[in-house]
Amino acid sequence: MQPFSKDETSSSFSFVGTFTLALRLVIGWTYFSAFWRRLVLENKLDEGAGYVGEKFNNFLPHALLIKPLIEYLVSHADALWWFMLMFTLIEGLVGLFLLLGLFTRLMSLGVFGLALGILLGSGWLGTTCLDEWQIGVLGLAAGFTLMLTGSGRFTIDDRLLTTHRKITSQKWFPWLASGELPLEGTRLQLVALIGAITALTLLTNQQFHGGVWGKLHNLSVRPHVTIRNAVINNQTLSFTVFRDEGPDVYGSFLISITLKDAAGDVVLQQDTKDLSRLRAGQIKNDYVAKVEPGKHSLILPLGARATLIFPIEQNHLLSAKQPYLLELTDISGSIWSQQINP
Repeated sequence: MQPFSKDETSSSFSFVGTFTLALRLVIGWTYFSAFWRRLVLENKLDEGAGYVGEKFNNFLPHALLIKPLIEYLVSHADALWWFMLMFTLIEGLVGLFLLLGLFTRLMSLGVFGLALGILLGSGWLGTTCLDEWQIGVLGLAAGFTLMLTGSGRFTIDDRLLTTHRKITSQKWFPWLASGELPLEGTRLQLVALIGAITALTLLTNQQFHGGVWGKLHNLSVRPHVTIRNAVINNQTLSFTVFRDEGPDVYGSFLISITLKDAAGDVVLQQDTKDLSRLRAGQIKNDYVAKVEPGKHSLILPLGARATLIFPIEQNHLLSAKQPYLLELTDISGSIWSQQINP
């Protein structure tokens, strides 16, 4: 078989780039629309109701590899705001340039990076389907495909190729934009990259959802609250709650907090009325997603962590020599408990 001539190779890249037109436009709009709805249709970077930083906080409990970065950002509101702004602007730039077909291959690397962040951060979320995981792995595959093909006809890259030969003849142009990509001698690297993307897909599917072998699991279905650092000191109960599982679209609604002694007698009882009236000084939040009183309960958003403080009435004098049982009751009927040892 005779090898393709240079003109035939260039024509092949142009046709392949045109064949991926739908993919480029869909991926471009996917990312540009994130910028459009956050900053144009509605300002979701305003630190109020609907603040996108709180949604970012939802990723924290089971993020893979980047959990320390997420925890740092949600613990530092100023740094988080700047991060969300830059992330949104990058999404807008990558999406717009893909829609126009400008520096397509460079933007495909942006797609790859953004999709990887989504996959590692939120791939475990998805109440009905494996929503965020699917978005992440498809973004990786789409970014890799566009990196190989570039864009075809009717794009700014193609216009530059036909009208600005002085620029497009530079060695860097096909690597950053479109046109014939010099792939001689890179077959092994391409195979390795394809294998890495496939392996990451299977690894994250197994890690987040048990989708390759073993028992399937979905951490976004039922709320779960972890209790830590429960102590009783000077007639005061304090403990930390961390909402680490369940849907991201609504919170866990605590309707009861109970403290019992070794005999099973109740020494502290907080019902819906009490929890809905907790004072600000009784809740010390660690992150931007905040535990706060609701109308009929104490609301714990996904990813929120806070220390709760309750004074105990003097008629229930506590002994430092016996264990106590702390129980939290969710409106769903779930009960989470922690024993407090002397």
